Amino acid sequence: MTAHRSGGGRPAAGDWLAIGEVSARTGVAVSALRFYEELGLIASERDGRGRRHYPRHMLRRIALVSVAKRIGVPLEDVRAAFADVPLDRPPSHQEWQRASRGWKRRLEERRQTIERLEAELTGCIGCGCLSMKACALLNPGDSLAEGGVGPRRL
Repeated sequence: MTAHRSGGGRPAAGDWLAIGEVSARTGVAVSALRFYEELGLIASERDGRGRRHYPRHMLRRIALVSVAKRIGVPLEDVRAAFADVPLDRPPSHQEWQRASRGWKRRLEERRQTIERLEAELTGCIGCGCLSMKACALLNPGDSLAEGGVGPRRL
């Protein structure tokens, strides 16, 4: 790995972390870091021996990926949120803000969908009818009847 100047947005030589260090700092398995890199969520550079080294600013991206995974956000949504955030240099405040606004909109849509599902489930569980014909959530308009008798979703 070649040393980089601290100016121009590129990490300085001391701002690179080996993959094992990144794993230890973030709690993310080395295999997951490689996977995230394959997906384009994070980036590394190889040293003279072919070992991955990550710029320190990747720690923030990895932390956001970890949080997203924990709350059930698909990695494809994370990739979309990061689309305009540079991998090759520390992102500016404006770049993070722009990505944050986009991600916030997606999370708000997801929250609203979850709240609608919760309300529908509460109504379904609360009615006690146990009828697939009457259940607007699982079998709207009894559409499964067209497929014949017996369970259709299993």
